[in-house]
Order: sequence, then structure tokens, then C-alpha cells
Amino acid sequence: MTTLPIEAVLPDLLAALRERSNAVLVAPPGAGKTTAVAPALLGEGWCTGEVLLLSPRRLAARAAAERMAALAGEPAGRTFGYATRMDSKRSAATRVTVVTEGIFVNRIQADPELAGVSAVLFDEVHERSLDSDFALALALDAQAGLRPDLRLVAMSATLDGARFSALMDDAPVIESEGRSHPLTIRYLGRAPESRIEEAMAAAIRTALREEDGGVLAFLPGVAEIERTAERLGELPGIALHRLHGSLDPAAQRAAIAPSGTRKLVLATSIAETSLTLDGIRVVVDSGLARRPRYDRAAGMTRLVTERASQAAATQRAGRAARQGPGVAYRLWEEAATAGLPRFDPPEILEADLSALTLAAAIWGIADPRALRWLDPPPAAAVEEARSRLKALEALDTDLRPTAHGRMIASLPLPPRLGHMLVRAGEMGLARTAAEIAVLLGERGLGGNDADLEARLRRWRSERGQRAESARRLAERWAKLLPLPSGERGRAAGDGLGETSSPLPTLSPEGRGLNPVATCVALAFPDRVARRRDASGESWASVGGRGFRLDPASNLARQEWLAVAETAGMAAGARILSAAPIERTTIDALFGDRIETRRTVRFDPATGAVTALRETRLGALRLASGPDSAASAAEIEAALLEGVREHGLDLLPWPESAGALRARAAFAGIEGLGETALLGRLDEWLPPLLAGKRRLDAVEGLTSALEGLLGWDAMRTIDRLAPARFESPAGSSHAIDYEVEGGPKVELRVQALFGLAEHPTVGANRVPLVLSLTSPAGRPIQTTRDLPGFWRGSWAAVAKEMRGRYPKHPWPDDPAGAAATLRTKKADARRAESR
Repeated sequence: MTTLPIEAVLPDLLAALRERSNAVLVAPPGAGKTTAVAPALLGEGWCTGEVLLLSPRRLAARAAAERMAALAGEPAGRTFGYATRMDSKRSAATRVTVVTEGIFVNRIQADPELAGVSAVLFDEVHERSLDSDFALALALDAQAGLRPDLRLVAMSATLDGARFSALMDDAPVIESEGRSHPLTIRYLGRAPESRIEEAMAAAIRTALREEDGGVLAFLPGVAEIERTAERLGELPGIALHRLHGSLDPAAQRAAIAPSGTRKLVLATSIAETSLTLDGIRVVVDSGLARRPRYDRAAGMTRLVTERASQAAATQRAGRAARQGPGVAYRLWEEAATAGLPRFDPPEILEADLSALTLAAAIWGIADPRALRWLDPPPAAAVEEARSRLKALEALDTDLRPTAHGRMIASLPLPPRLGHMLVRAGEMGLARTAAEIAVLLGERGLGGNDADLEARLRRWRSERGQRAESARRLAERWAKLLPLPSGERGRAAGDGLGETSSPLPTLSPEGRGLNPVATCVALAFPDRVARRRDASGESWASVGGRGFRLDPASNLARQEWLAVAETAGMAAGARILSAAPIERTTIDALFGDRIETRRTVRFDPATGAVTALRETRLGALRLASGPDSAASAAEIEAALLEGVREHGLDLLPWPESAGALRARAAFAGIEGLGETALLGRLDEWLPPLLAGKRRLDAVEGLTSALEGLLGWDAMRTIDRLAPARFESPAGSSHAIDYEVEGGPKVELRVQALFGLAEHPTVGANRVPLVLSLTSPAGRPIQTTRDLPGFWRGSWAAVAKEMRGRYPKHPWPDDPAGAAATLRTKKADARRAESR
């Protein structure tokens, strides 16, 4: 039997665990840590119970257990077993159980002492998944408080050993050099405009032509795998396998197992770690990865395609040299490698922390940041998770878990789906809810139709190991909750897998509810959406987010949807799965959240208000219409806010009010400027709005301004900026303080005869701009120097005016003449009458 490189350091690891409770093991890919460490522990005196080996993926967990069992000459499920969400093989004789990280979190929550467990091994901890970090934090907390004898080992190929050692009470770090096979890296590059499938297909053909051995190609997702396979077409003498999490276990095993035919495996990042693919000598790396990213603003997790990290690229290339010399083709330039991120970011810094926060609360820690972390969860993410958990009734106002929250946490589901299963179970829909939970967790079951009801019908009739395993999983989940008695008898007749049974229609409390839509709406109440265009492409949701749907989908004809899955940016996320929902179902489910609002809105275009009565669910308007019962106070408040928001120009200012504001400004009296008036709007405008529905009906603005100024200020304005100019002829003329150039008055020139000084206003004696006119009102001169005008150009003006207006006086010395607005004859008659 071939000696594994890890065997060289196993004595050091075992010695460390005899003396200490914790250890850190660093071993390169192919060293054998995943399959060799756990069996080695079974012979230790302290290891009297079970060894749990945590694996980041179901495929890797199953493969590791089967490999250890094969090396021991046993079938899986005897000494070496595994437990994943959809599959398990273990027995009373099982000593080593490979479990996914989520399964372990559920187990330690149910049994904090981990009774009967001697050691927990955390494999591939460098991937820094949320479940992995949380599992280690809980294990360390349990070890410190309940199980000091529990052994914990952190294992990885690219581990930051020093950080993990510090986290685990200065645990010793044991390093294995591993087996070193020559690895050649070849950089092919890729044109920016080329599609990844085209470039990958070309690179794979090159690798098959120029290299020996099997080929493993890394692509970001299932869609790219299928398109690449389509472009490759028939490959004589090559066995093409796909490898991703949605495949049947049998298809996954075929991709891993030895084969007499040259193998080509198109895989997602699932093949990066923990797996040895037999016969692989060549890796073709797209340099891309698809990862979940939680959009906190939208409250949604979306898949994004990103550049792979340097650590991931190293892991991928290492797959080619695990069993001998290998070659790695990379679809980027060598210089670009330095620009790749060094590591994948820890999921805890970007994930939805709802499940973690609830689990921590049940563990007895209100703030999950109190646990021991390499990277503590962000405070904003914890706060957002608490808000969601309160909305799901999982936490009370003191952040303690409710009975409903404990029930949710006991289920192997995220909080939203756990809430759905519990509440749906109370309505007699536990079976449907369990099916929906499986569909949402297992992409590809029943196809990829956006219509969730159609997918459910197809899945119920599908055959194959994956479909059957998924149905059994749904059955187990449905049985976790007691069904109402009426539903218990019904459920026997609409069992999973029966193709002829229609989707059940139940009527809780006499109301017909679509079961699929009901379950989705319970899980995602903020994603209930209403169509907002004729094509069905644009949708508005209760949570305020906009969604998009392919107009060709049969769902596009629906008025309402209960949306389950979305992808893309929050502003216009694409609907991946949804079910039609009736308005009656929405009312039945969320009647206590539906609000009727009476709103009075101001329209700046008309200066009027409209009174509306709206029925809303969150950000979504369900119905609206005129509200004849709007009160006068509400209307007045809307008018007031309209002026506050859109400005004073909306008011019907009379000339007198405008003149007063200009006079106050000239006199240096503050209080009537735009900013000042808006700042004191509540003091002077409300009385003028009483009984009004439109701003153009407002009266008394000038008086309101005078009242705002007060008596003393008005006297000052009258003194410094008089409203009118009294001429020597006894006529009164308005002074315009708003014109450019200074205060101005317009009057006939004869009214100023006898005036030897220029009139002024203000404390600084600002000359009035005199606009002088003829007896007919036509302008003849504008001046700021009346004496200069008399002495200068008056002679020429008078000569011209005598010809045009001979009946009026045009004296040679206007400064010494009597002011008059009458003709010469009228003045003569007046003199005779005296």
C-alpha cells in the first residue's frame, strides 16, 4: 500500500493530542489528511467515543467516508459512515462519521456536551464558510465550559496556522510537507470579448490533444458547464462527466471513481478541495468562481461571478499533480495572477447572519460576537439579522428566543424556511412547505422553470436517486411537525411522487389558499409582488424592491406573485422562482399587516391638494381612491407642507406684499426674506389657509407680513423706505424698490417744478431714480441729479416739448417755477378765481 505523506507527522499529532485538547494540522493537497487522521485517532486511549470529521460539502463528505471504509475493507456505514442533509450511512458500530458543517451545528445545538464524541476534526477550514467558523466557535465554547476533554483539530492545506493556533488556546501547529509531484503551469489568456464557454472548449481541446491523462476543467456554474459540454460535442474515446452539487450521487461517484476510459470532468469549485479525482493529470481553469453575496440593503442573497482567488487557483492547479506529474492551463495572463485576491473573503463578513444570530441566542449568547472568532461578525449584519428574526417572531423584544424561534432553530433549515414550515404546518400545509423548502435548497429539481408550481409537479413525477432522496428528505421534514388532524388523513392521499394528484387546495378558516403560494409568502412576505406593466416584466414588492420577470414566462400574465428566489442587483433583481398568489390569499395571510392610510397630497402644478384613501401592505399599494372624509386640518397641513417643500412663489402674492418685502430689504429690516419666511412659516401662514383647498385662494398676505414685522419695524420701514413719493405738485407716486439701479419713481416732469434739491430715501440718503414723463406719460428723461438736469439738458427738452405740448407750461427756470399738473389756461383760471 502506498504510504501517505501525512503518516510522517501523525505521531507528532497524536502526541500533541495526548497532552493538549487542541491541535492545528497544516498539510498540502494530496497529503492524505482527510482520510488518514480520523482512523489514526481510534487507537488512542482517550478516544473511546465517536470521531466527527467536518467536511464543507456533501460530495466530499460521502467520498471521504467511502474512501476510509474502502481502505478498511468495509462498506460505508459500518466503522466509517457519513451524514448529510439528503443522505446518510451510519450504524451503531460507526466510530467515524463524516458530517457537513451544518449538520454538526444542529447536533451541537441539540447536545452542547456532544455526549459520546471524543474528537471533532474541522477539515478545509481555510474555506472560511459561515457554518465552519460557527461550528468551531461553538465547539470551542462547549470545550471551555462543558467538555475540556474534547479534542478539536483544525486541518487545511492553505491554513493560516498561527491565527488558528491563537484562537485555539495556542494549540501546537503540526505541518506536513506532503507529496510533491512536478506541476507545469501554462497561461493561455482569454480575449475579453470571448464567451467563457468558447474559450474553455478551445482550451480543453488543446489539453486533450497535447497532454496525457484525464482533464479536470473548472467553470463557475452549472449553466457554463452545460454550454461548454454543448460546444465540445462528441469526443471520441473520452468519457465526459459533470461534477456539481445538483447531480445524483451516482453521477458524482462516476466523476470521481477510476475509469478505464480517458476522463474529462467539467466541475464547479466543488472539486477544489477534499477530493481526489482518479486519473486526472490536467487542469483547465477558467479563473472564475460563483459565490453567494448578501445584499444587506435588499435583504437578498445573490450569486455573483467573480475572479477566483490566488488560493483557489493554487488549489485547482494542485488537482493535476495529486497522483503524478501534472499540467494546469489557466485562461489568464501570468502577470494577472498577482492581481487576483489572495484569499476568498470569509463568508461571515458578507453573509446573512439570521441563522447564526438565532442559534447564538439559543446557545445563550445574545450577541454572537461574544464567541471566539477569527473574524467577528459585523455589527450591522447582526443588527439586521435581529430585525428579521423579530419579524419572523423568532426573537422577542429582549432578543431572547421565543418558543417559535426555538422550533425554527430545531429544524435543519434557514430561519425563513423554518418559519414557513412551522406556520404552514399549523395551517395543514407541512408537506407542501417541506417540498418547497427542498426545491429552494436543491437547484435543478423539477427543472429550472420560474413557475414553482410547475417545478413541483415535475419533481413529483421524476425518477432517479436524487429525486427520490429529495422526496424522502421532504417527508422527513414534514414529519418534524405534527399535522392537524384533518390534514393527516388527506396527506395520505396526496403523497409525494404521485403524478396524478393535483396540488392540494386547502381552505383554512373557510378561505381557499393556494398551498404553494401560501408557503412561499410565509417564508418571504417582503417578496410578495404586484405586476406594474402590461408585459409582466416589471414588478413591485412589499419590501419596496423592484423585480424583473421574463415576459415570455407564463407567470407574466399573473397580477400577483409570491416570489421565492431572485438574482441580480436589488434595484431590478431577476425572478428565478415564484408562484401565482391571489389577493384573497394575501388578505388571509397578512390581514393584520395591511394598513389603511388616509393621505392628503399637495400638487405643486395646480397648487391644490388631493385627498386619497390607500390600502397598503408594506411598500406595496393594494388599492387607492378619493377620500371625501379628509379633514380641513389635514388639507391645511398639506397646503402648508406644499409651500414648505416647493417655495413661497406658489402663493398668490399681491403687489403690495412684494413691495413691502422690497421696502423692508432696502431699510435693512430682516424677517421678510425667503429663508426667514420659510423658517417662520408656521407662525404666519396657517391662519390664512383656514377653509382653503387651493393656494390661489389665499388672501391677506400683506397684512400677515405686517403682523410678522410688528409696529416698530413698520415705522422704521415707513421712515427709511416710504412707500410713496409726494411731489411738489401734491401728487403721490409709488416708489419701486425692486428695480435694478435703486429705488425708482415715475412722474410728470411738471410735478417737480420748483424743486431745487434731488429727493432721497434711506438713512444714507440714496437718490431716487426719477423717471420723468411728458403730459402724455411718455418718458423724456431719467435722472439721479435733478438740479443738474434743470441746469443742463432741460433747455433742449423744454424746446421740444413746447412744440408737442403747447398748452402746458415749459418755463426756462423750472427750479423757480410753480409745480403744476394743469395746463396754462387751467392755471390762469385758477389764479383768476382767487
